[in-house]
Parts: sequence; C-alpha cells; structure tokens
Amino acid sequence: MISAGEFRNGVTMEYEGAPYVILEFQHVKPGKGAAFVRTKIKNLKTGAVLEKTFRPTEKMPRAHIERQDMEYLYNDGDLYHFMNSETYEQIAINADEVGDFLKFVKENEVVKILSYDGQVFGIEPPLFVELKITETEPGFAGNTAQGATKPAILETGAQIQVPLFINQDEVVKIDTRTGEYLGRSNA
Repeated sequence: MISAGEFRNGVTMEYEGAPYVILEFQHVKPGKGAAFVRTKIKNLKTGAVLEKTFRPTEKMPRAHIERQDMEYLYNDGDLYHFMNSETYEQIAINADEVGDFLKFVKENEVVKILSYDGQVFGIEPPLFVELKITETEPGFAGNTAQGATKPAILETGAQIQVPLFINQDEVVKIDTRTGEYLGRSNA
C-alpha cells in the first residue's frame, strides 16, 4: 500500500481496479481546511490521463508491473512479434498496444514488455538508440544560425529534427523518450 502523502512521479498504483502511474503531484496545505494531494495520473492500459485529489492519509495498493526483456523480431501488418532471449518463447502484440513506442527501435533490439495481471499493455524502448539517417536535406555553408535544425528520416521511418551539419547516412544518438537528437554516434 502507498499513502497519498508518499506519492512521487513515476510511482505506480491501483486506482479503481486499473494500474496508474503518477505523472505529477502537488501537496497542498490551504489556509483553512485539510491538506490534500493534487495529482495527474495516467491509466497504463488505456493511456487516459485523470486529474484527481486525494487526502494525504488515503491509501492505494501498489500496481505490480512486470517488465520483461524481449527482442523485437518483426512486424507483419497489425502484429509485432517479440521473443524472450532465454526461453525463446515468442509473443505477438497488437499494433494498438504498441503505439509509437517502437518508432525508434530496429529489429533484433531488446525492449521491455510491460504487463499487468498477465496482460501486456505497453513497451519500453531503450532510453537511447543509435540510428542511421536515410534521408535529409544537405546543410549549406554559412547557414549556421544558432540552433537551426532540419528534418531527417531515420532507418526506422521516424522523423526527427537534426542540426544543419548532419548529413545523410550518418549515425546519430536519439533520446527515445523525447525523440530529440543528442549527438553523432561514436561508432
């Protein structure tokens, strides 16, 4: 159990029978009346975000989310196939459950499959990936306004913004949480 007074960003809990993660929280002590905790929570199964207030003494059961490392094999239309590297067990996940989580993931990369009560509801890609740029406009000399960027398409098909000096066929490092360019790859 976790009390509302112990809420922190990223903590998972059960609320109304579903798993939720706390996105934001604020402990409020008004001049008059009892203190409360204002939260923004996200349903891990549906993706719906709710704003709720709780009394600091209210208790919620913790949601036990299973994270299992699996290798992304391939997709065939609406199904994405993953394999457990230890047991070689394969599972297929519907495209609706995958969402945009795999837009920076190549085949044969390891991701974390998230499940709650045996039901898969999401995927956690690696925090940082290195991908090759397959298409981008060439940068021009003298076109060096500070912070200027241009669109680039990666080998996975995702589009990101990169600095003007980055060229086609270069490998770049990307933060999968934000989709931001972090730098050139050392590889």
